Amino acid sequence: MRSLGALLLGTVLLAQEPPRKPSAQPALAPAVCADSEIAEFGLECSAEDPCPVYLEIAGLASAGGRLFATGNFHTSTATLWSLLAVSDDDGKTWREPASRIRGAALDLIQFSGTDTGWAAGHIAGELPRDPFFLRTSDNGDSWRRIPVFEDSSYGVVENFVFDSKSHGLLVINRRGARNQRYQKMETQSGADSWMLREVSPSAIALPRTRAADYRIRVDSAARLQRIERRTEKAWEPLSAFPVSGGACKPAPRPEPPPQN
Repeated sequence: MRSLGALLLGTVLLAQEPPRKPSAQPALAPAVCADSEIAEFGLECSAEDPCPVYLEIAGLASAGGRLFATGNFHTSTATLWSLLAVSDDDGKTWREPASRIRGAALDLIQFSGTDTGWAAGHIAGELPRDPFFLRTSDNGDSWRRIPVFEDSSYGVVENFVFDSKSHGLLVINRRGARNQRYQKMETQSGADSWMLREVSPSAIALPRTRAADYRIRVDSAARLQRIERRTEKAWEPLSAFPVSGGACKPAPRPEPPPQN
């Protein structure tokens, strides 16, 4: 599980120019985190000392006039929920077209054309497991979850690339597998099924895609994750997500009835 420090240092592109404020900040519902989440994820939170929840934006993609963002809500020790958000107005407002997945994180996202796209995810834990894709065929209006493996298995999607709506390649990182840590797989069915093509103890490279037109830049001083778009001369600010995503604390207990 990555800490907030790792988020600030290792999961985003850092810019050199001074921060500029976008016209608006998106409003997303905070992560729900109370008694059941505290018990399931083994959190040590109390009403007096709640556990901070952090929002991490991990991936960006644009298609069909829409901007998509992937990520997760997490504490310092556990990933609580995945996040998939879409904006129809260049990041001014956002909505969530897919339900948050408990205990999961979404990372890379890519589209082929304007309607078909994939967001890679996994169930988080000490070792990530059960890698999957969320796939859309209607420009992000609806998303379907597709597992990479038929059976439960450890691994995370390290990288993937689609060159058409049906053909794609991915690399699975199976930490702890030693000589078979990296596995290259291929699909001809848009991610419905995958065929193993290569196994290696070292990282496997995939064909490069063109340079990204959008990036995530953490503004540590303001505790914001800024979404920016590439222009001919600079990066244009579009939106800003707060690092804070809520808090985990026990639900209030009902007051005992008064004693006569």
